[in-house]
Amino acid sequence: MSVRTVWNTSRKLIAATAAGIMLAAGLGACGSSNASTASLDSTKGKTTKIVVGVCPGPYGDMVKKVFAPLLKDDGYELTTKEFTDYVQPNKALASGSIQANLFQHGNYLKKFTADNHLDLTSLGQTPTLGLGIYSNKYKKISEIPDGATVAIANDASNLARSLGVLEQNKLVTLNGDVDATKATIDDVKSNPKNLKFKTLDAAQLVRSLDNVDFALVPGNYSWAANLKPSSALALEKQTSGVMEVFVVRTKDKNSDFAKKVKALLTSQEYKDAIAKSEFKDFGKPASWKE
Repeated sequence: MSVRTVWNTSRKLIAATAAGIMLAAGLGACGSSNASTASLDSTKGKTTKIVVGVCPGPYGDMVKKVFAPLLKDDGYELTTKEFTDYVQPNKALASGSIQANLFQHGNYLKKFTADNHLDLTSLGQTPTLGLGIYSNKYKKISEIPDGATVAIANDASNLARSLGVLEQNKLVTLNGDVDATKATIDDVKSNPKNLKFKTLDAAQLVRSLDNVDFALVPGNYSWAANLKPSSALALEKQTSGVMEVFVVRTKDKNSDFAKKVKALLTSQEYKDAIAKSEFKDFGKPASWKE
């Protein structure tokens, strides 16, 4: 056999081997994708692991201390993965690298999924720590001086929410025809104290308290920084749109896990567990009062 023949034969063997490896990898990837979907259905006698995306704050603790124990007997073992911003938890969920998340309110979910073309679904609301007005300089709203600097979140949903809280406390007035969930600083009609707005990433708002007169801090970040709700100059009057929601991919909304969570969110055992927990004073979903 000539050297050329040996070389050609070797090349064919190498190509065939490479093709086989690629085929196996492709089958493995498909299997992985199917496993991700199947992982939201419990198997009798086995424990199914669910990773829930959270941000710094109370909701990771709520997953560990309330959801995990209540879902354990259904065959689910819940763990959390913490993200440092409001962007990655939804993208990680959409990609399938986590199976659920609990970090955002309904208005944010609606806007973020529309803007980023993600197919995610809320299973229901959880008790929620409201956005608060905090200050290292003042104890009352009435003490805020003319020309004070206020730090607010720069993401569209929480910015609108913050402006709504300022309006609730008569610090600004918004244009009457503006959608409250989409308000921007340009929609401020009157600003009697001539407030100066400083927009920051929500995760930076607590740190800004030493450099501004006051800040409007979402509940998860105030909790993570050990800011007590009782120390807030004011807390928001919560509407349905600003209640935290437990989210899964839309393709998984009919899975066994999703059905269990959806039923749990309005169950008496969940309400009782919350009542005995550190989350007992959080704002309650409207469905609990029906």
